[in-house]
Amino acid sequence: MADREHGGRSAMCGCGRAMAAGLDRRALLRGGAGAAALLGGFGPRLVLAAGGDYEAMILACIDPRLQEPVHAYAQQRGLIGKYSQFVIAGAAIGAVAPKFAAWHQAFWDNLAVTVDLHHIKRLIAIDHRDCGAARLAYGDAKVATPEVETETHKAALAEFRKEVGQRQPKLIVEAGLMALDGSIQMFA
Repeated sequence: MADREHGGRSAMCGCGRAMAAGLDRRALLRGGAGAAALLGGFGPRLVLAAGGDYEAMILACIDPRLQEPVHAYAQQRGLIGKYSQFVIAGAAIGAVAPKFAAWHQAFWDNLAVTVDLHHIKRLIAIDHRDCGAARLAYGDAKVATPEVETETHKAALAEFRKEVGQRQPKLIVEAGLMALDGSIQMFA
């Protein structure tokens, strides 16, 4: 194996150094497989399946502040391991606001796939307060006060519920507005 020099440093790849040290790729793979087998006994077991019967899909926003609260909500509802998730800026707003029209089909196609593959029974849309996507989609005045912000999200979630009903009429739709502390106000 050639060991070219570049500025005094070896250009040989890591696997070449391992082989030079007496280890071949098979030994490295066996070691990796052994480590994976040992680690497999620790931590939660994940079931990887293309299809199955699951409870729900959760639609949530990309905002990093909401990742843990949404997970906690799913855990509180007993949904861990029983839901798929779609994360898009604005959550339901990202799926219905004209400002984000280019994104809509990706969401609806993904929902159809999770209905087909996972046989979900419900769709849980979680919008959130202080959402930058809501501000971009509807303007500052539509999120200026908590009351106005609530009405803006309520209207977007109602539109979302209507569109789900047209596309996936068998799904139960739950829609809510989450505060940054993880508390959630559900809308009928």
